[in-house]
Amino acid sequence: MRSPVTGIVILVLLFLAVIVGYSSIFTVSQTEQALVVRLGRPVDVVSQPGLNFKAPFIDTVISIDKRILDLENPSQEVIASDQKRLVVDAFARYRIKNPLRFYQSIGSIQAANIQLTTLLNAALRRVLGEVTFINVVRDEREGLMTRIRDQLDREADQYGIEVVDVRIRRADLPEQNSQAVYKRMQTEREREAQEFRAQGGQKSQEIRSRADREATVIVAEANSTAEQTRGVGDAERNRLFAEAYGRDPDFFAFYRSMSAYETGLRSNDTRFLLRPDSEFFRFFANPSGYPPTAAAPKP
Repeated sequence: MRSPVTGIVILVLLFLAVIVGYSSIFTVSQTEQALVVRLGRPVDVVSQPGLNFKAPFIDTVISIDKRILDLENPSQEVIASDQKRLVVDAFARYRIKNPLRFYQSIGSIQAANIQLTTLLNAALRRVLGEVTFINVVRDEREGLMTRIRDQLDREADQYGIEVVDVRIRRADLPEQNSQAVYKRMQTEREREAQEFRAQGGQKSQEIRSRADREATVIVAEANSTAEQTRGVGDAERNRLFAEAYGRDPDFFAFYRSMSAYETGLRSNDTRFLLRPDSEFFRFFANPSGYPPTAAAPKP
């Protein structure tokens, strides 16, 4: 018969075996790389994901992120080569390429961010201090970011870090300088607007004067043509009147008198008094236009 003590010993041994086995294995995820440290001394670096083994109780596993990490740099003032102050807002992306060197030199992501922020600020001042404001804002921005990244990558290599990218998010003048530049630009635009307005007024006056001159010439030519046409018409009318008078003087006199009656005896016109036997009303007394006592001339 088995002793109870033997069973207890077996259970204790199994429990110890489970503990030892659990302490001997560790897993590495796809986003991490592991550093195995034995009694404070690094002994192995595991970069492949999966299940791995270590010495129980004496080995410690330190997980280090192998993804691309972001470094947000606070805005700072930089002086360009033309002595203009710039407020630069930049950020960087990096990854840990050498876990052992990273652990020995820095040890944590927080410490790495602090150190890289210092290095990034120094690189920004060195590179942007060699170029003008226009180069930073417009002309050479892409090339400047590449230079900053290369310098930062060389300095970060001693910490086992690879700088993937550096970007300048914003590079502007300080607020007080921006307001002064804005006022100067506004004044310049207003001056240009006034100049254009004055030129437009001058052109408008020239066009208006030319149009008035042409209108005066056209009206004068039209009046001249009208007078000529009126003269021709009057001449033709007089010719016709003369011809009609030559053919039948009595009918011509009758027609002229009827026209005079139509013109002089209008309704609502000024009243005037004439004797009924006056020469003006001779056709009222006799249709032939002769006085009643006078005989009409024989044809």
